[in-house]
Amino acid sequence: MRSLHLALFLETTGCHYAGWRMPASTPVPHASDWKTLKTLALKAEAAKFDMVFMADKLSIDDIYNSSFNEAVRHRVIERPEPFSVLSALGAVTEKIGLAGTVSSSFSQPFAAARTLATLDHLTGGRAGWNVVTSTSDAEAANYGQQLLSHDKRYLKAEAFIDAVRRLWDSWEDEAIEGDRQHGVYARGDKIHYADIDNAWFKVKGPLNVPRSPQGHPVTIQAGGSGAFTALAAKQADAIFAAEKPDLASARRYYAQLKRLVVEQGREADSLKILPGLQPIIGDTQKQADEMLNALTQLHHPLATLSHLSNTMNYDWGRHSLDEPVPDIAAQLGRRERFEPMLNHARENGMTLRQFAKWVARSGFIVAGTADSLAERITTWYRERAVDGFVIMPPYVPGASDAFFDKVVPLLQERGVFRSDYQADTLRGHLGLRRPTHSR
Repeated sequence: MRSLHLALFLETTGCHYAGWRMPASTPVPHASDWKTLKTLALKAEAAKFDMVFMADKLSIDDIYNSSFNEAVRHRVIERPEPFSVLSALGAVTEKIGLAGTVSSSFSQPFAAARTLATLDHLTGGRAGWNVVTSTSDAEAANYGQQLLSHDKRYLKAEAFIDAVRRLWDSWEDEAIEGDRQHGVYARGDKIHYADIDNAWFKVKGPLNVPRSPQGHPVTIQAGGSGAFTALAAKQADAIFAAEKPDLASARRYYAQLKRLVVEQGREADSLKILPGLQPIIGDTQKQADEMLNALTQLHHPLATLSHLSNTMNYDWGRHSLDEPVPDIAAQLGRRERFEPMLNHARENGMTLRQFAKWVARSGFIVAGTADSLAERITTWYRERAVDGFVIMPPYVPGASDAFFDKVVPLLQERGVFRSDYQADTLRGHLGLRRPTHSR
């Protein structure tokens, strides 16, 4: 039976550029604060969320004005290593899924497969990984490499996912016999070399961790380009997609992606589509709007532009804040993603200052009452525009607590979200089958 899925974007300082400055946020926030991380995960589990998700980035932004001075001045830029955090959270939670980001651009398949399999064993089948292609020169420099072209990054990503899965399948489910009477621990005929040898990776294997409870930890992807969509339709169990501007657009995107999944020989529901949503919840619409305006007023334009510089791999510091947004789409490696937003800014005559404010306020943010948020989520789900949402609290704990305490009960009353867990694994929460062994 189809059901709504909810993931929590685990960000102790909030998901908005200025969230850490809000009065309802944690004082003197810290991205690695264990108390806040633990509290968020436990509250998400009490609310019966499918999973918590922790993003990653492999550098400090340093493209804006060829320095990280502006990046560290105006926004939170810390990124603790996600799987260390998720392993700790696995010890204090019992049911909720635990997913983190892995870069296919710079990670090695053996190390990634081993980390994920270990987490899956330690948590009884609750691990997931968000496979990303790194996009900035700063990240590449931290690994002593050059950034690959967009197309090559996705070719490498596909090879990376395939290699990791082959390593997970290098052990069959029945490999460990544990026969104490005859002294037989494992069966060698149930363990196999991976023998991965392609243009990107050479890995002999086998993995030195048995096949995990889920068989394969849940594979997530995030993005919006054509290459991303093609790879997700073929490989992903879930995608973190950008929310579409209206219900009709979201329904078209949902139907298109599900068709691509079927064309790959998969069942349509084997891929879950989960766009991001930043909820700002007030007792009235007026109060919610005032909270959003307060957040907007606290936002510094360089918080956005220093971030966009690294995301786009383009130094926005070469332009004045009060000059018109330039026509730079042709210079960007991720043109398919960024050209629409740049065109919108230019068509509306925005300066960089206005553009930065618009980016910070657009897209994911929805301000309203708990009832209007619950109705929006329910409608988009029932209209098959989404399978669920990644809830991205703009500030913590004010916005996160409001969603847990006020919106979730309304979703349960509407009959679209669970009141209790029906499974023990992340695959079970998402309604996904355990993959059969590939050999």
